[in-house]
Amino acid sequence: MRTREYRAAGGVVLDDAGRVLLIERWVMRNGRPVFEVRLPKGHVEPGESDMQAALRETCEETGYCNLEIIADLGEALTEWTDEQEHVRRTEHYYLLRLADPQHGRPQFAADNPDEARFTPRWTPDLTTAAAELTFPSEIEFARRARAAWQRAG
Repeated sequence: MRTREYRAAGGVVLDDAGRVLLIERWVMRNGRPVFEVRLPKGHVEPGESDMQAALRETCEETGYCNLEIIADLGEALTEWTDEQEHVRRTEHYYLLRLADPQHGRPQFAADNPDEARFTPRWTPDLTTAAAELTFPSEIEFARRARAAWQRAG
C-alpha cells in the first residue's frame, strides 16, 4: 500500500462575539453518507507558506476573507488508511479573528465535488465548537484556540 504525505493549513475563526466559524457537509465514506463538522483547512500549495494557505483555504471554503491572525496554534500529524492508501497529513492551524463580517460565496478551486459540499455556519463559542467537531485533531485545535483566545483576551 502506498503512503501519501502532505501539509494542510487552516484556521479557527472567531468573530468579536466569540462565535466560531465551522463548515459542515454530508460525504460518502465506505459507501454510506456521513455528516461531518470541520474547521476550514486545505492543502498547502507549492511556494505557499502555511499562513498563506490557512488564509486562502479559509476564505475559499467559507466566503469569509477579511481575517486577522491572532496566534499560531501549532501543528499535529494526522494519519489514516483507506482502501487505496495510507495518508500522513501535517496540519497547521492559526487562530483567526474575523475583521469584517462581510462575506461572499465560498469559492472552491479544487475539482473535488465533496469539498464543494461544505456549508459554513457559526457556533456560539469554542467549547461548543469542540463538542460539535467530528475529528479528534480538530477538537484539539479548538482547545488550543480557546487557550490562545483567553491569553489574547
